[in-house]
Amino acid sequence: MALYSAAAAVLAGLERGEGGLKSLVYNSGFPHVRQLYALVSETLRYASVLEKLLDGAALLQAEKKLAPQLAKVLVYDLLFGQGLKCGGRWKALARRHRARLEAELARMKVRHKVSRNEDLLAPEKAVNTAGEWARAGWAPCAGSSGGLCLTCPAPAASQVPRYVRVNTLKTCVDDVIDFFKRQGYAYLGKAASVEELKTLSGKEFLLDLHLPELLVFPSQTDLHDNLLYTSGHIILQDKASCLPAFLLGAVAGSHVIDACAAPGNKTSHLAAILKNKGQIFAFDVDPKRIATMNTLLTRAGVTGCQLAQQDFLTVDPRDPKYSSVTHILLDPSCSGSGMVTRGPGEEAPLSAERLQALAGFQRRVLNHALRFPALQRLVYSTCSLHQEENEHVVQAVLQEWGSAFRLVTAFPSWPCRGLAAFSGAESCLRASPAETLTHGFFVAVLERCKEGAAAPSSLPAAAKENPQPGEGTEPGATPKKRKKKKQKMK
Repeated sequence: MALYSAAAAVLAGLERGEGGLKSLVYNSGFPHVRQLYALVSETLRYASVLEKLLDGAALLQAEKKLAPQLAKVLVYDLLFGQGLKCGGRWKALARRHRARLEAELARMKVRHKVSRNEDLLAPEKAVNTAGEWARAGWAPCAGSSGGLCLTCPAPAASQVPRYVRVNTLKTCVDDVIDFFKRQGYAYLGKAASVEELKTLSGKEFLLDLHLPELLVFPSQTDLHDNLLYTSGHIILQDKASCLPAFLLGAVAGSHVIDACAAPGNKTSHLAAILKNKGQIFAFDVDPKRIATMNTLLTRAGVTGCQLAQQDFLTVDPRDPKYSSVTHILLDPSCSGSGMVTRGPGEEAPLSAERLQALAGFQRRVLNHALRFPALQRLVYSTCSLHQEENEHVVQAVLQEWGSAFRLVTAFPSWPCRGLAAFSGAESCLRASPAETLTHGFFVAVLERCKEGAAAPSSLPAAAKENPQPGEGTEPGATPKKRKKKKQKMK
């Protein structure tokens, strides 16, 4: 019943204009996010049909305590979905009214001279499953929930592959590759180019050419029910989202702040890079997101992380607790305009006022992060395409700090650079579905300046150990194998 209550609450929030579909789903506190998204999005797709069914069957008149939103999700799953997944009073209600609802559905089909449920939808709604949904970046999912999946990108949208980060807190890349091979997947080695990722099909997979713990599968690959995922040995995370923790360059033993941490994938990535040695301070203001994050981090085997339900802007940089913080990962709230996974009910086009408000907040939080006295390196990232949230924010803050901090050239071999909004903006990097086969993303790396210091390192230690094409190895060359003790999967 929790699923249907959560879905009804999301529908009610959409009607009241409290946010977009994705944000309401993420903030719902419901643990199975993709299942909730699938149910709500398909209920929205059938909304006009469901309203006519409820009116024709007089369900709301017969059940006066039944909220319209809850009635819609129940009737959707009863007649169009996977069947009701609840018991108790709602199952009894469905039994009482099922015959009347099915009769009304049959009459609707006769009136419209159609034989399939799908044919009752308006043409623009019916095409969503295969057309509009694909262009929006969504795909049908073969997982246990059916319907649409929050994390499975559609191939027609941008050919964004399925990226899988190996959780090195629990296993290693070689063991995960062996596991997938035993499951019938075909390992094709390390990718030599972004173009090679586009050729993946069926059960083929590659090692990513840029990130050493990232595997790449065809876009339609669904691993939500795979043992490696459910046990926390792998994390389903877009490649662009892996860049901030990777480029932060923290080492084992470091004290790190993840300033806007939920839902926690970047935090778990930081913990893996730190090998659970050191200290992570992770902040988020929303209690439901903190609870979800705690579950994710526990499953990933993260220790040495202090979660705090607190607005990062209220954290005192002079607090002795943070006197050893040398690295900060800052991924603040943004417009989300770079996310290819957008479907019906999402946010309306961003107004100029809203964009300026977001940019103002981002400047404040970046300024605040730079006030931590021991800070040496900071990564600022967004999943936005707007210069106002990206290059303009970095430029404004650097100007305020004068010569105290400088922009580091992040990942020189990365093909997509910052827009020429100011001199040196090319040191930033961007990601996009077309150029990097990822979500749209922006990353800037800032370092504290030192008198007489040498030019800052452009890559963290992990990247130096894994040279990129054009940096000491020929594209497609096989890197030398390093002896590494395998960790057995638990």
